[in-house]
Amino acid sequence: MCNCKDKNIYLPYMMQVEKVTVEAPGVKTLRLKFKNEEDEKSFSFRAGQFAEYSAIGDGECTFCIASPSTRKGYVECTFRQAGRVTSSLSKLEEGDTMGFRGPFGNYFPMEEWKGKNLLFIAGGIALPPMRSVIWTALDEREKYGDVTIVYGAKTVADLVYKNELKEWEDREDVTLITTVDPGGETPEWKGKVGFVPTVVGESPINAENTIAIVCGPPVMIKFTFPVLEKLGFAKENIYTTLENRMKCGVGKCGRCNVGKMYVCKDGPVFTAVDLAELPDDF
Repeated sequence: MCNCKDKNIYLPYMMQVEKVTVEAPGVKTLRLKFKNEEDEKSFSFRAGQFAEYSAIGDGECTFCIASPSTRKGYVECTFRQAGRVTSSLSKLEEGDTMGFRGPFGNYFPMEEWKGKNLLFIAGGIALPPMRSVIWTALDEREKYGDVTIVYGAKTVADLVYKNELKEWEDREDVTLITTVDPGGETPEWKGKVGFVPTVVGESPINAENTIAIVCGPPVMIKFTFPVLEKLGFAKENIYTTLENRMKCGVGKCGRCNVGKMYVCKDGPVFTAVDLAELPDDF
């Protein structure tokens, strides 16, 4: 939910682009710093929430906040250039100004996960929503048990956060499993080759005292949930985060309405139990 009770929810914060990182073909990460010091001091969010990012004069797009809530002074978003707004955002350079509205939506109940093992499963450009949760957990590593990350993409080039993947791989307190789709490997590739649901099913994963967080294309989520249930995960211990045509962020425009839920207000974080109540064709 938005933490801006005394602020016009439609009025964006003015942000300065502090850093631009090219993650993969057509994919960039922008690190944004508040231009107003008071805005920076009063701003807070929880892992899993999203925001509206605006290219001044060209509109705004909805993305998750990809940076961890444990790190103050900036927020980050990662996006693929796809349309008019994202094309404008991709042209921004360090020092440029853009807009930021948020945070919106619910969040992952990480306080309830203390003492539990965490299993992160992500596909392609869906690692950014997971990144906030992963780094929040790693910044507070003593609160959690085993941390396992399974991440896949179509090709080696499509893997995002390559430097961070290397950092996670090198950590003794993290198990990282990376995979690419058949045909997407290179001669130098040392990870697995196979689709994410298959790799999850073949991995030595213990469902006992473990929370599974899944984020990816709808087809990946569809085929991963049954694999997790077969491994022994209860539906209430399987979480995901969705982006479904969200526009206004506050449940006014109705574009993200699915059944009785508005993804922007009731989500974007849901459990497998929640998703079972949505229409079958969602």
